[in-house]
Amino acid sequence: MGLHLPDAIRLHARERSTSTALTCEGRTLSYAALDTRSNRVARALLADAPAGSRIGFLARTRNEAGEILVGAAKAGLVTVPLNWRLAAPELTAVVRDADLKVLLAEPEFRDAADAVCAAVPGLRLVVVGQSQDPEVPSYETWLAAHPDDDPGRGTAADADEVFLQIYTSGTTGLPKGVLLTHGNFFADRTELEEYLWDAESVALNALPMFHIGGLGWLRVALTAGAKSLMFPDFTPDAAAETFEREGVTHAFLVPSVLHMLTELPGIEQRDFSRLTLITYGSAPITPALLRRSMTLFGCHFMGKYGLTEGGGTVTQLPSEDHEADGPRQYLLKSVGRPRRGVDVVIADTVTGLPVAPGVPGEIRIRSRHNTPGYWNRPEETAALYDADGLLCTGDGGFLDEDGYLFLTDRIKDMIVSGGENVYPAEVEAALAEHEAVSEAAVVGVPHEVWGEAITAVVVLRPGAERPTGQELIDFTRARIASYKKPRQVHFVDALPRNPNGKVLKRELRAGLTQ
Repeated sequence: MGLHLPDAIRLHARERSTSTALTCEGRTLSYAALDTRSNRVARALLADAPAGSRIGFLARTRNEAGEILVGAAKAGLVTVPLNWRLAAPELTAVVRDADLKVLLAEPEFRDAADAVCAAVPGLRLVVVGQSQDPEVPSYETWLAAHPDDDPGRGTAADADEVFLQIYTSGTTGLPKGVLLTHGNFFADRTELEEYLWDAESVALNALPMFHIGGLGWLRVALTAGAKSLMFPDFTPDAAAETFEREGVTHAFLVPSVLHMLTELPGIEQRDFSRLTLITYGSAPITPALLRRSMTLFGCHFMGKYGLTEGGGTVTQLPSEDHEADGPRQYLLKSVGRPRRGVDVVIADTVTGLPVAPGVPGEIRIRSRHNTPGYWNRPEETAALYDADGLLCTGDGGFLDEDGYLFLTDRIKDMIVSGGENVYPAEVEAALAEHEAVSEAAVVGVPHEVWGEAITAVVVLRPGAERPTGQELIDFTRARIASYKKPRQVHFVDALPRNPNGKVLKRELRAGLTQ
């Protein structure tokens, strides 16, 4: 089965009506209920927003996020999931840029929503929960006022229509709205089979709904007819308990979450016997962390590399390529090979021409999943694609002779020290092999002799014997070339991260150069 998300819900509502689609904090929706409620969402939205316009939601990973996503798609509307970690002025800028007609917000974010509405006249606000304001309807009251007949959009005939607008993290300047069509986003039969779903699958979704990872994971689980366990407030203790209590079979986890789980006291005594597959991605992972995770959970693992502009997954490392030791263990440093229907080219960063296997360059991709562009940003859209129609990711990497992709960091994060190119991920992986190192991030800081000095920022394991900076530098010397070793090591309690778990290297560099 390969279906667009609304059609998948329609099919499951007919064929598996009582099977659970969404569950969160004790509230469960069957596929029949999700179909009916998303129809009401569609009709309610169309009362305030004509087809083709944009609606936004400001909500954690709960059932309502799934209802809104499916309902808006059935209505022919474009959903704009909003990052609830942004400050009110930042949210206002995104809402204005997207030209939202309706904003659905949880009570937790009501202050920010009110500030946005005050700055954007005419914006319709609905509280996804209880509303104490007679002028602002609560979600259930809003739904009850509308019929549950299906508007019928979001089918294969609508494959080229935009239905998602996801804003980039905005680490430099105003975030850009990445446009995704139904055709970019749908899950085909091959993709569904790769996840090893069955009729009893339980998929944990602990990722934010403003991120391509969380939305993509929800999309593939619902398309497969699995039970999606929505997890709005992540803590490692609660996650471990949920895995055990709910019999979770599938999960998408970012490396920072895997790290927290593997470090959790007593985690080895938990029962993970129901686990079938852990998918990981959204940020680089070290082989050391991957090995610890494989040992702890004892299930299949699938690595993913992708980006919002690429519609999610670009390459994947399947379970059979996860060998903890032996002649193929080097593949744990890889992000796999291109998924079916995706072409990956490594281009020289100066000439743009393809390079030979083993030579680093910029990762460029051709795929049906690629975005048609950025919302109202023609210049940025033009710059996103090269003359051959390949999407320029800005990520560095190389392909080996067998077609496996190895990341070497963002092009802008590459360090040039003493005339040599050094990729931080390689240094970080070497540091992570030390038994006292919990996490490491490597950046370049200005140096009057070397141009940039390779600098490591390290988080130590609790209770570990503290090494000196020089001991860690010496440790890397046996694992990587001498010119790649750190020249300085700084110890910190935690690494700064964005809401998606990525280390904020710009903040690290700024702190080290002050």
